[in-house]
Amino acid sequence: MVRRGAALPADREAKELKEYDIICIGTALVDSIIKGFDPEPVSATGYRADSGSLNVGGEAVNAGMAAAKLGMKTGLLCSLGKDAAGDMIVSALERCGVDTELILRSEEHPTPVTTMFVREDGTRRSITNEAHRYNFHPERYSERFSGARALLLGSLFRAPFNDPEIVRSVLCTAKEAGALVFADTKLPNFRVLSLADLADSLPLIDYLTPNEDEARYYSGKEEPEEMADLFLERGVKNVIIKLGAAGCLFKNAETTIRLPAFSVRAVDATGAGDNLIAGFAAEILRGAGVREALLFANACGAICTTAIGAGSALKDAAQVRAFLEREKAGTETEKKTD
Repeated sequence: MVRRGAALPADREAKELKEYDIICIGTALVDSIIKGFDPEPVSATGYRADSGSLNVGGEAVNAGMAAAKLGMKTGLLCSLGKDAAGDMIVSALERCGVDTELILRSEEHPTPVTTMFVREDGTRRSITNEAHRYNFHPERYSERFSGARALLLGSLFRAPFNDPEIVRSVLCTAKEAGALVFADTKLPNFRVLSLADLADSLPLIDYLTPNEDEARYYSGKEEPEEMADLFLERGVKNVIIKLGAAGCLFKNAETTIRLPAFSVRAVDATGAGDNLIAGFAAEILRGAGVREALLFANACGAICTTAIGAGSALKDAAQVRAFLEREKAGTETEKKTD
């Protein structure tokens, strides 16, 4: 096995790299999740919450773990510190079956840790810090990802994909290698970019998956279909807008699909979108049609919300298919009752 963070051996050929179904590139971090925070102090310096937990996270990690659980041969390219938080992430990835040989580790840059406050309905607010500003350069390691069948970017407008040159270089490498490109988005934090800043990169994206707030921010539109149209006009081939409790919208030049959300008891929405994009990519790579893949992805996102932490609830593809069968049976029963 190759030592994590080491350069790939000279005799490791492209054929071996092409065995990856999916390579995820982006942020890896540890989430300190505080649920049920009470803002009323119990002492001069003390507060209470219902629970607190440490969970690995970051868009690339969440999507990578989900993809591996769903049966995809998955690799992850990210930067971690040589610290306890980094060790925690690597261990969690390996337990899920993610190949960690592509990960870069550094003494200089610590692993980011995010504090997240989760409300009773599963929505959350997060606190970042200076460690999140480190923008590693995945374009310098093209030999690590150029052979994948699909590349998942998590996420545009956040490090490392808040630099137009990095975005362009990575996407060009992926497309030259014939890979499908799936890109999630995030609202900006330390560096602000617009769609215009990525004008020459957007046409290289096969599937873009913003949530409603992100789509509104970058498009300036209020209606989901208008948001999607704006991204399509800028060259993106397919758009999935995640609408939370309202489900999701898929749109391309020929097709518009709306799916309602599944009714589940949501306790934490962290990583639901990352599970969705992983589920959609996995099904597309298996040869599913868009509607079928979108339904599967929607189920992945719903299942994710039923436990604390982005990687806790989703187990495998069989779980998702069983969930869909139960939902289908329930719908058919309702129709007979009507």
